[in-house]
Amino acid sequence: MGYAGGLRIYPSFLVHPRPQRCAEKEGIMSFRTEDIRNIAVAGHGGTGKTTFVENLLFDGGAIDKPETAESGKSVSDFTDEEISHNMSIHTSLSHIFWKDHKINILDTPGSADFVGEVVAAFRTAESAVIMVDAESGVQIETIKLWRRLEARDEPRIVFINKMDKDRADFNRSIEDLEQKFGKQFVPVTIPIGSGSDYKGIIDLIHMKAYLSPGSGKKSKPSDIPAELKEMAQEYHEKMVEAAALGDDDLTEKYLEEMDLTVDDAIKGLTEDLVEGKVVPVFCGSALLNSGIAAVLDFLNIAAPAPTGIDEVRFDLEKKEHHTPISQEGEFSGFCFKTSIDQYAGKLSFIKAVTGCLSPDQEVYNIRERKKERISKIYMSLGKKLEEVDSLCAGDLGIISKIPSAHTNDTFSAEDHELIYKPLQLPQPVHKLAISAGSKKDQDKLGEQLQRAAEEDKTLSLNFDSETKETVFSGMGELHLNLIFEKIKAATKIEVVTKTPRIAYRETITRPAETEFTHKKQTGGHGQYARVNMRFRPLERGEGFVFKNVIRGGSISKGYMPGIEKGLLEAMEEGPLAGYPVVDLEAEVYDGKEHPVDSSEMAFKMAAKGALKEAFEKAAPKLLEPFVELHVFVEDQYMGDVLSDLSSKRGRVHAQNDLGGGIMEIVAEVPQGELMRYSIDLRSITSGTGGFELEFSHYEPVAGKIADNIIAEARALSEEES
Repeated sequence: MGYAGGLRIYPSFLVHPRPQRCAEKEGIMSFRTEDIRNIAVAGHGGTGKTTFVENLLFDGGAIDKPETAESGKSVSDFTDEEISHNMSIHTSLSHIFWKDHKINILDTPGSADFVGEVVAAFRTAESAVIMVDAESGVQIETIKLWRRLEARDEPRIVFINKMDKDRADFNRSIEDLEQKFGKQFVPVTIPIGSGSDYKGIIDLIHMKAYLSPGSGKKSKPSDIPAELKEMAQEYHEKMVEAAALGDDDLTEKYLEEMDLTVDDAIKGLTEDLVEGKVVPVFCGSALLNSGIAAVLDFLNIAAPAPTGIDEVRFDLEKKEHHTPISQEGEFSGFCFKTSIDQYAGKLSFIKAVTGCLSPDQEVYNIRERKKERISKIYMSLGKKLEEVDSLCAGDLGIISKIPSAHTNDTFSAEDHELIYKPLQLPQPVHKLAISAGSKKDQDKLGEQLQRAAEEDKTLSLNFDSETKETVFSGMGELHLNLIFEKIKAATKIEVVTKTPRIAYRETITRPAETEFTHKKQTGGHGQYARVNMRFRPLERGEGFVFKNVIRGGSISKGYMPGIEKGLLEAMEEGPLAGYPVVDLEAEVYDGKEHPVDSSEMAFKMAAKGALKEAFEKAAPKLLEPFVELHVFVEDQYMGDVLSDLSSKRGRVHAQNDLGGGIMEIVAEVPQGELMRYSIDLRSITSGTGGFELEFSHYEPVAGKIADNIIAEARALSEEES
């Protein structure tokens, strides 16, 4: 048995037995694609995802004892920061073998700060379990997660958790789901009581009761209590009616017999699930291991296998192709997650799409155009890595110590120049200018931050050449603070942060014309150049246009590159406040040169002077970046959020009622007003609000605000000089 830092590597026979039903392909034992289920577990923070997954693993025989998320001993939350903060930060990969199927489970974080982990899980899985708190109902993050699944047409079921809590209400939760998502939600299990009276669940497919076994025990079927039989029958009939919608033959059979067999009900619900006609709903208490086995049984049969599902690939011309997941052909797959362990090195989480991968096989990293030899392949149970002899189409696994591998990379045969569709990640919303507390640690800090950004694609590290700041960006204050905390624990480096400067722009708003002569006499040859130029404003986003309209050759064509270069250099730091100049047309229509003293350098200097002189005549304006902001809040906070946006010079374009008391606000807001918005919104909404943003456009800054920005920029420039 090997040990590598936080990761334990086990021989396969010590973890748990594999299913008997495997297929042999060219001498390699592998799981058949149709026997694999890839499931993402997601939900708002605090809905009990990690405890739910613990009991999936317990019921599936992968672990001997389920732990709670709070214990710090769960399979999913094993990093130091997850244990110390008692929250999921990373998506963990585990698996169980359940009735001849291998079920891969991706346990995702609930905080919006770690949305990149969720996006990767949804991209990789073929179906999802959405967790809903029976007390709180549908919350902000649930809505955002649902929208992502809808965009992917990804099948999903709902598990209403915490039925043993005091204010748990199953029917209210169903109503909440229907109001917010406008779909038909069909209970497949119903609770026996709630709160302190919670006793277990009724399985409506098999019409059996499963009394709550308690933590660390497994439930067994029993007869439905007599006082609940009538209610259970009513729910059963509604479920069967919904199941019949999944197939024309089943509809006809149901109309004739007014019921369906167990197999027919499952068949109908399976088709409903895959086609999105209804959403199956389960319930229980993850803490008590109640209702979990029913979910496993259903997913085992009804959740789609990867078989035949198309993965989108792009060729070098970015033309779209579709590749069905199949064990036929050469191996190909993509990296959906990267983790760097202090001892085990780089771990690349791979989904196999075609063929099979085996140890000692050579693969081709298409992005790097580089061959890599695979050393070992693992399945994982949280931090435990189990060596396997192959990874075949549809399955998820880990390869280690491939230096060139990065998240989104495609691995394939060398002659396959098709790249699998990358993760569609949101833009970072929280940015900080960072530096090390000690100058000697600056390079080391940069290495640590770059490593963090390699593991998490929603992080970015950039040096802003305009503001001369190193800017670290992520999805929220918590997101970045956890990275800084991890770096300090590992390296003792103090990270100093401040709000980054905004990337303003400068432009002109009316035409201007100028004549500028650059003349300098020194020993030997002097410098002489005269340019006559016109400058005109362009529409936003049109950039820079240079025109030579000289007739008669007053300036030789050989000097034109110098004039254009001088303008471009001058535009890097505008005359107003040192910000780049944009959306400008420059036209040289006349000038004069000297047979001895003129040079490309002289005309470059003349062009710089002409731009500066004309700028003052052309009604210059400072431009600021605007973003499109989508805010998700409970309706009780609408007034406060709208008032705050107004104070930030925001323009509200839409207020969308998402149902169930959840509102979406769409607004355009200056970026400079939102540098601390993750903190502001959390304060206004008591931590329940969420938002997304992306760059929209530049606009002129009005009056006094512009004057203040210009004054601050000039003062800072004087300090730095």
